[in-house]
Amino acid sequence: MINYILQVVLFQTLFIAVYDFFLQKETFFKWNRVYLLITPFLSFIIPFLKFESLKETVPIEYIEQLPTVFLNPQVVIEQTNQNGLTLNYVAIGFYIGLTVFSILFLVRLLKVFKLIIANKVIKETNYSIVLLKEKQSAFSFFNYIFINKHLLENKNLQILKHELIHCKQKHTLDLLIFEVLKIVLWFNPIIYVYQNRIRLLHEYISDAEVVKDSDKKTYFNNLLSETFNVENITFINQFFKHSLIKKRIVMITKEKSQKMKQLKYLLVLPLLAGMLTYTSCKNDVQSHIENAEKAFKEESIPSEGKYFRSGDGLVWFFGTHLTGVVIPPDEYTEKDKEIIYKFLTPPQNQKINKSIVIDNNGDRVYFIKVPKPPKKRNKATEFLQDDGSLPFAIIEEVPIYPGCEGTKEELRLCLQEKITKHVNTNFNSDLASDLNLSPGVKRIFVMFKIDKDGTITEVKARAPHKALQEEAIRVVNLLPQMIPGKQKGENVGVKYSLPIAFKVK
Repeated sequence: MINYILQVVLFQTLFIAVYDFFLQKETFFKWNRVYLLITPFLSFIIPFLKFESLKETVPIEYIEQLPTVFLNPQVVIEQTNQNGLTLNYVAIGFYIGLTVFSILFLVRLLKVFKLIIANKVIKETNYSIVLLKEKQSAFSFFNYIFINKHLLENKNLQILKHELIHCKQKHTLDLLIFEVLKIVLWFNPIIYVYQNRIRLLHEYISDAEVVKDSDKKTYFNNLLSETFNVENITFINQFFKHSLIKKRIVMITKEKSQKMKQLKYLLVLPLLAGMLTYTSCKNDVQSHIENAEKAFKEESIPSEGKYFRSGDGLVWFFGTHLTGVVIPPDEYTEKDKEIIYKFLTPPQNQKINKSIVIDNNGDRVYFIKVPKPPKKRNKATEFLQDDGSLPFAIIEEVPIYPGCEGTKEELRLCLQEKITKHVNTNFNSDLASDLNLSPGVKRIFVMFKIDKDGTITEVKARAPHKALQEEAIRVVNLLPQMIPGKQKGENVGVKYSLPIAFKVK
């Protein structure tokens, strides 16, 4: 969900950037209004659009993910279980914000209704005028025009005409749409930017209509001569707002944009193409979950998002990533082994990695990692990368750690166990205490490759401190010569990702 929200915010930011840099200074007011109303909702839809044709245009890098190595596993488990509570705090914070912004909206809405009830209302054919006694204001809300009594007595009809255009074109509805979005996405600053942009656009539209039948100079004087109160209500259209006056005058005096400049709207097409390519190339976790669901022998397991719980209390997780502490295979109970190796029947042509993880909620979870299936090719050798490495999922003979024996699965688990033991033995876990790192669980991410001749190459690391990065690279480079993986009888390279976690007190 967090990833989805981040994508929505990113796409809305890109859309508003195109508007600010290319569209807002043009006089295509109606088109700009359509743009501002459609693009925020497009941002909600685009993350769900995935096109297979776009997926195939992007090369895939295949990396085998090794289990996380915990240098002090017990304290990491405790920290992880404590961190699980933050999910509840995030949810609580969201609903508190939702409640606060809902109340603020209702208070402002009530303020408008009180003005209608407390003041004289003159009903016309298609609108109503609310005569304000105390407030020197002029604004509109749906078909209600709020205006100070003396302005109407002085026959200041241009202001009335201006507000009437807001009523006829339903500008209040636009503002209320963004008001609802602000309540639901109160933490998203781009929604506030959208509402400000469309409020200014409304003024451009009304000003343009009024000056068609009026003298511009006289209209300017009306804007500048009167002293108005500004209501602190975001979903009403106000005739006077000091921060917008200069922009409105500039736009009124501006020549109409040439029709050729409407081609600027075509800038949205490459932007949309980029967004669709981005979303299409991300792992389709949901499809993996659906495939894994079909593999269950138990049909009575209810779905809880990505989690599944059986009647006997077992917890399963289907997907590509689960945050938590991986239980080493040598700590599996007999029941664990029976469940994780026999309970699940993999779908046809689908490789499934299985492990046991203590997740952020403290549950013992049987983690079924369903990787993205490789592209179909006539020959497995077509998956070879430019550097000669091969995806672990289709390799015939996996790389072997010295001393390991058994089936392909047993060799894979043995390699994981040996690398975990090697890192725990050789990594200087006391190094972090001298680096002035903030307390908490820290992670180091290491990438390396077992080359065609079995040597460890291309070791890279990312860590919260350069010293830790160098230590991780040093330790991985100390790994012994491996027996390389093979495909069709020929040696091939295999890439690995190795997370290392530790706690700083």
